[in-house]
Amino acid sequence: VQLQASGGGLVQAGGSLKLSCVASGFTFDDSSIGWFRRVPGKDRRGAACIEISNGRTFYFPSLKGRFTISSDDAKNTVYLQMDSLTPEDTGTYYCAADLNTQGSKYGPCQDISDFDSWGQGTLVTVSS
Repeated sequence: VQLQASGGGLVQAGGSLKLSCVASGFTFDDSSIGWFRRVPGKDRRGAACIEISNGRTFYFPSLKGRFTISSDDAKNTVYLQMDSLTPEDTGTYYCAADLNTQGSKYGPCQDISDFDSWGQGTLVTVSS
């Protein structure tokens, strides 16, 4: 199982970035893919998640409207479009896979402990 995150970088406040997560080594359609972030001084938290089989999406409440998660099943890739970025969005962004999302106790994208495999992270820096 591999998850390769990319697309981070330096952007000015108000700008946009699009992160990509390429997945391999498992049945993509059986999974949910989540984006998580660790910002300075805070624990890792969920940002957005998508249930691949039906495209259902979930967002951390404060990010909904600025972040959009999507998937390209033909490419086994999940994207995170981030708009109107602020310096508070600075951090390392990780993608992770729940490999058997239908077997999750509380349902897809509900519990971080369901995410079995993690990518290496990509750094996002937003300057003021």
